[in-house]
Amino acid sequence: MPPAPGDREARRKDVSEAVWQVLAEKGFGGLTLRAVATGMGVSTGMLMHYFPTKRALITHALHLLEQRTADRPRRARPGAGLATVRAMLLDILPLTPGDIARNRIWVSSWDLSLADGELTTQQADRYTRLRSTIRPHIEAARDLGELPATVDPEQLAAAAVAFTHGLVVQALFDPGRFPEDVQIAMLDDFLASTALPRGQPKRAVTQDSGGGPLAHGNGWSV
Repeated sequence: MPPAPGDREARRKDVSEAVWQVLAEKGFGGLTLRAVATGMGVSTGMLMHYFPTKRALITHALHLLEQRTADRPRRARPGAGLATVRAMLLDILPLTPGDIARNRIWVSSWDLSLADGELTTQQADRYTRLRSTIRPHIEAARDLGELPATVDPEQLAAAAVAFTHGLVVQALFDPGRFPEDVQIAMLDDFLASTALPRGQPKRAVTQDSGGGPLAHGNGWSV
């Protein structure tokens, strides 16, 4: 017998917490009805009232992951331009235990998303939304003279996301090589490489042999 509407709503939070616990411990590769049921101490038959198929379970898990990512604590946005771009990208990096756990779950979901056309589209849409949240701040940086007037905000937003997520993967696989301070320094150097070495730079910048900006130091204060 399916649960009554009131009971169903009362158990929804417990089900979501159990799904999250499995994701945190095993990733999407270990996400099964049996694993969630074991975590809750219930039968798989009970869970099938919530998730009649494995696809329904995965869809719920992805929604839960996206919701918790959106609701996570975030750094203050210090002002227009590159300062806010920096804060937004720092929020993505695995710098805290919570950030590490959340990024591990995201990375574990990619295999499923690549194998399913609908999930692939959803993941592509997530990247589109992420780039769209960064792009206005890149435009502001350009208007403030922090970036070249010829910069393509969409292209730079894509490059920033690609760099940051590449760093996420390396830090997850080799945390000893990429501790918090190294991740921050690498992000700062990436941002410095995009900035104009003129006006009143936030850190010392010289020109490399190819004429491009070459940043010095491990911290770029913006």
